[in-house]
Amino acid sequence: MDILISGGEPMDNNDKDRNKTEHRDNDWDIGQMLIRLLVTAVVVGIAAYLTPGFSINSLWSLLLAAVVIAVLDHLVQRFTGISATPFGRGITGFIVAAIILYATKFIVPGFNITVWGAIIGALVIGIVDAIIPGKAM
Repeated sequence: MDILISGGEPMDNNDKDRNKTEHRDNDWDIGQMLIRLLVTAVVVGIAAYLTPGFSINSLWSLLLAAVVIAVLDHLVQRFTGISATPFGRGITGFIVAAIILYATKFIVPGFNITVWGAIIGALVIGIVDAIIPGKAM
């Protein structure tokens, strides 16, 4: 059975299935968000360990920083369309990732980073993110 869409064109069952799939992709999935937060925490922890001028005092600071970084990344991507992936979007993504890292310093207690630490940290996050599957930023 065909369904008429607003332009008067018939829509077959394949179009309905495709629309359901597209709508499902835009839904907020708690499982994907938790995996993204876990990957972000691991990548930021590795970057803090490897980067001079970048330290995290406790596990709770690391987890809170992962949440803050994910939220800031989502907001930047939502309002500007710029993804904060250090290597995925070139120099713009690299700069946005460094700014997000540095801004997190002011929100999360126990998250200490210098400007150079944020720049080097964005580079380390880009490298580690390329190795670890998933999207860290």
